[in-house]
Amino acid sequence: MSRPAEPTVYLVDDDAGVRDALGFLLGTVGLPVRAFADGRAFQEQLDPGAVGCLLLDIRMPHVSGLQLQEQLRVAGVDLPVVILTGHGNVDLCRRAFRQGAVDFLEKPVDETTLLEAVQRAIHLHLSRREQRGAGEQARARLARLTDREREVLAGLMDGQTSKQSAQVLGISARTVETHRASLCEKLGVRSLAELMRTYLSAVDSAGPGSP
Repeated sequence: MSRPAEPTVYLVDDDAGVRDALGFLLGTVGLPVRAFADGRAFQEQLDPGAVGCLLLDIRMPHVSGLQLQEQLRVAGVDLPVVILTGHGNVDLCRRAFRQGAVDFLEKPVDETTLLEAVQRAIHLHLSRREQRGAGEQARARLARLTDREREVLAGLMDGQTSKQSAQVLGISARTVETHRASLCEKLGVRSLAELMRTYLSAVDSAGPGSP
């Protein structure tokens, strides 16, 4: 089994001095840093499986930080973004947060504030990836169910008793109980609470519009 990706700070800033200073600072707390002078270079080398966060300047040549943030959002890149800029204003801050930024910091930034923001973003990303992994496992288990087991599961999620499900499906209550036992075994759950948690994990991770 492959090793999980190491959390990394991806730093995009066109100022070489800033890249060097921030790279050194982040390195003092053991955070690996990959620095880029512009958004194009970052996008060309970004691994879709990357874990960590993106520390992003706003004013850069070719593609601004906010433009890059929007491009990454549309492309489905889930790296949390921390905006770092020397030209902050209310409008830029509002736009950044609307596009999903987790923090907006103005230069010169306090070192402790920066480190805390970056570490929060990384922890957020790790939590999201863990939840996504759990959801993928839940969906894989649900895929093992037969059509009838899915119908019985839907009844369970709607709060139906075995008798009510039997009436809806036109089968006996005993058959409903058999299907319930089978689907619980396939999903690896032992209680209704575990079943609900597994089902919701699969649905939430599948995204809007999923069954």
